[in-house]
Amino acid sequence: MRTRKGAARNRAKKRLFRRAKGYRGGRGGLLRSVKETLIRSEAYAYRDRRTRRREFRKLWIIRINAAVRQRGLRYSEFISGLNQADIRLDRKILSEMAVNDPEAFDRVVELAKEALPAAVAS
Repeated sequence: MRTRKGAARNRAKKRLFRRAKGYRGGRGGLLRSVKETLIRSEAYAYRDRRTRRREFRKLWIIRINAAVRQRGLRYSEFISGLNQADIRLDRKILSEMAVNDPEAFDRVVELAKEALPAAVAS
């Protein structure tokens, strides 16, 4: 007797259709369209997870730069001062400090200024 793939095929299709739940038109109801759409959507999701990280880093740098310029430094000088002062805070934390805790951020800026050579800090 020839074996067929009935139950396994139905399970596989059901799994695909569950993942495509909410898609409009044939993209959510036709097997071939569902497969194509899922492949593309996973590629976009992978790509855009990386894009989101890049965008957040840009936002943090913009925030830090604005806060540091109010205190008389440029972003590149500030980061250089942090490295020379051996202060290990990432840009996300620095951005949060600049927005939510300006007093602590002032102290960090002062430490970075002190660590810079005199020619740059003035």
